Amino acid sequence: MASWEELQEALQDYTVQCNTNERLRKMQRAWSRRLHFACDDSEITFTMVVDHGEITQVLPGHLGEPDIIVTTSSETFCDMFWGDLNPVQKYLRGEIKVQGSQEDVMRLDAISSIIWPES
Repeated sequence: MASWEELQEALQDYTVQCNTNERLRKMQRAWSRRLHFACDDSEITFTMVVDHGEITQVLPGHLGEPDIIVTTSSETFCDMFWGDLNPVQKYLRGEIKVQGSQEDVMRLDAISSIIWPES
């Protein structure tokens, strides 16, 4: 089980990868969403705010009304944010649960493909 501190470190790396990727920023420039994340192996929850394709906030807890809810283990979140696993395969096996519009789920897949094409 990953700690909140480990998750924060992975999230910081992921934020840098997303916010400095010009191709991704251009593709996501009209995408603004609030994502809630929940670890199913602990009490850890967090909120990510994306504004016009840029991750502007990652905060502990669930804040505001979510557009997307993602649930999985804390270890899977860390591996996903560090690019150590293919989240699409975990999603297809039911190990990652995503609630949101089909368009948003597809966008999350596209983000992963751009940030870590070898995953």
